[in-house]
Amino acid sequence: MILGISTDGSHAWGVLMDSGGAITSRADSIQPTLTDALNAVVQELGAGKGGQPEAAAVSFTGTDPRTWPVDLSVLSAAIGSNVPVRTLSTGNASALAETWYGLGKGANDLVAFSVGPSVSAGIISNGVLLAGAHGLASSVQWLALNPVERDDYRRLGCLEAEGGSAGIVRRLVWRIKSGDRSRVLDRAGGDYHAITLESILTAARDNDGVSISVIRDTVKYLAMAVSNIAAVIDPDVIVLGGILQSAGDLLFEPLRQECARRMPPGITERVRIEVSQLGPDSAPMGAARFAKFGSVLP
Repeated sequence: MILGISTDGSHAWGVLMDSGGAITSRADSIQPTLTDALNAVVQELGAGKGGQPEAAAVSFTGTDPRTWPVDLSVLSAAIGSNVPVRTLSTGNASALAETWYGLGKGANDLVAFSVGPSVSAGIISNGVLLAGAHGLASSVQWLALNPVERDDYRRLGCLEAEGGSAGIVRRLVWRIKSGDRSRVLDRAGGDYHAITLESILTAARDNDGVSISVIRDTVKYLAMAVSNIAAVIDPDVIVLGGILQSAGDLLFEPLRQECARRMPPGITERVRIEVSQLGPDSAPMGAARFAKFGSVLP
């Protein structure tokens, strides 16, 4: 058995897989700290759910290991039997999962792009996971898509500030505070802090004009990012995850159309843009496979 876990903030979710790649059990936990959440997932996926794993890996948002807040020795002890724990970025884990198990199976050049609390991406180039000179390749959060100088751009990266879930909420709040009228605030009882990405998506489906406008702007930022990556990598397939999957009814077709306007024609005509079928299992599945085999592709 192999164990893969993905994290975002203090949220951890994982899968236990057999050697053939089949998921035998899943676990999900949100705790006050990430360490607590990881321990809860490990306990849930313990001996009672399929046996002691022989290998384990955890994926973290962001690409710089110096920002990954966890003591792996504690996690290894929680798993037991001195099982080593490997680490990688969530974007890279998703790219590996899509290449091994998903819609990118068999592709030599692939981009896995996902939007949720964080924006992440992983790139397979010429059959190899793209890492870069310092292991920081695919830091898509920092794609510069707006020439304006802002503090959140310097702290989070431009794409993260505009396209992550908190950034989308922030832009809607700015619109309302600037005088636009949205039912989202009414449904939140007038409390700006109660506004969530899901409430914006729901309002957009209900034809709330400000929410639709914010989603359209979001699509433009995301399409610019995807198109910029594609122009450099020339991928066979681009696989979209996170809210690009769960809210595909609002986002997928507009994003595909925006990409068609922004990508080089030769790439637009050839690349497949797909919505992941692996869902939230994508990153932990990629982490599990990475735990056993590293980034070696089929």
